Amino acid sequence: MAVYNGEKYIRGQLLSILPQLGEEDEIVISDDCSDDHTLDIVRDLHDRRIKVLHHDKQPQSFFLDYSTRNFENALRHAGGDYILLSDQDDLWLPGKVDRMVEELQSVVLTVSDCFIGDEALNIVSPSYFEKVRVHEGVWRNVIRQTLLGCCMGFRRELLSKALPFPATKVGHDLWLVMMASHYYTMSCIHEPLSVYRRHTGTVTTSGKKSPYSFWFKVGYRMYILKAYFGRICFGI
Repeated sequence: MAVYNGEKYIRGQLLSILPQLGEEDEIVISDDCSDDHTLDIVRDLHDRRIKVLHHDKQPQSFFLDYSTRNFENALRHAGGDYILLSDQDDLWLPGKVDRMVEELQSVVLTVSDCFIGDEALNIVSPSYFEKVRVHEGVWRNVIRQTLLGCCMGFRRELLSKALPFPATKVGHDLWLVMMASHYYTMSCIHEPLSVYRRHTGTVTTSGKKSPYSFWFKVGYRMYILKAYFGRICFGI
């Protein structure tokens, strides 16, 4: 879990996750220099399975690079064989962890559907997949990314191909999908396993109209492809 100033929602999210974990499981939280009460709330839960990392946030040239670098820090310190990504402001439904791990017995990366909720978690859409017409694979997600990082789980072996993340402009979730699609196998779970909270502070534009121009989108995708071919052809 990558966090930054998440005091409003993080307690509820953690309380939806912790009951699903075993005694030897962990929640790795990478904090991007929050200046609110996020870490106080986390510590007040007094759960030894929660491990807090302090990420030394550096200025980034692209807005999404902040969350990508923060997630990268968390992933470098994750010790489990199965890794599930989490946002700080969503809600996991009971049984999510077991269902994801079950699916990961046969694939390296999986992405579940989710309900879309408003700021108060009132359900505004029963299926994110149906709303965006989700698809798998490298090329279609480069054209339009539809797979949410907060709904992803993968086996540890994926990190050997995915890390380090590209230096800039490539979201961590898209990059994981691209590496999993190229080197391994992936799947989608067509049942909602969480509530994806949409609110004014949400970083990504997933499920919403993009504010970027056509030429920005073209240039952005060219950069993504450059990073992709650099990794698979030259290991950079």
